[in-house]
Amino acid sequence: MTKIIMTGCSGKMGASILSAAALREDCEITAGVDLVKPADDSFIYAKSFEELDCDADVIVDFSNPAVLDSLLAYAVAKKLPAVICTTGFNEEQKQKIRDAAKEIPIFYSGNMSLGINLIIELAKKAAAVFGDGFDVEIIEQHHNQKLDAPSGTALMIADAIASVKPDSEYVYDRHSYRKKRDKNEIGIHSVRGGTIVGEHEVIFAGQDEILTISHSARSKTVFAVGALNAAVFLKGKSAGMYDMSDLLAEK
Repeated sequence: MTKIIMTGCSGKMGASILSAAALREDCEITAGVDLVKPADDSFIYAKSFEELDCDADVIVDFSNPAVLDSLLAYAVAKKLPAVICTTGFNEEQKQKIRDAAKEIPIFYSGNMSLGINLIIELAKKAAAVFGDGFDVEIIEQHHNQKLDAPSGTALMIADAIASVKPDSEYVYDRHSYRKKRDKNEIGIHSVRGGTIVGEHEVIFAGQDEILTISHSARSKTVFAVGALNAAVFLKGKSAGMYDMSDLLAEK
């Protein structure tokens, strides 16, 4: 049994993870950390990591970038693995995650969906095959409460494409200048509205043909299940950075 500390336990993703964990026999939510106290009282609650005292195996984080420092400090001090699913980190924070991974195992992914991670591999393959003969555009859509734009997933897709096209330049907005599109551009566009869970589309536009790869998340459950799978996977691992490709390799 994998005992989990859930960061962001009172949020929408926290509720999804609590529901998903209740249906499993290989893991359980032992404690939750959030500024807001959850209605569920089946686990230990703390407003911050400084107030938390419990026995656990893994931390699962779906919260806010502002929580990162205290989360990493607690995880390193307790030698606890951490599954970090929060997005919107700046480069300094990403470096802190990499530094912490020298002491503890960290599973870091901008998207926990199996389908999205398959899209990333397909987009990477398409970019390698098409080369400079096709223009690449990424469109992501999310609900109107999402704080960061573009989404972490859109950037994951762009990074995968850029790994086989090293001269790529990310372009987020074209309204401020008038010029033809450069071949090395990867256009990234964000849509925010309503209750859209998550839509990602990658367009490869060539001469007289277009290839589109898309993924639609219909509920947050797909991300919750992925996060719990990552937590169970990470228990007992040695220090280092892990992602969905490592988890899939074990299946």
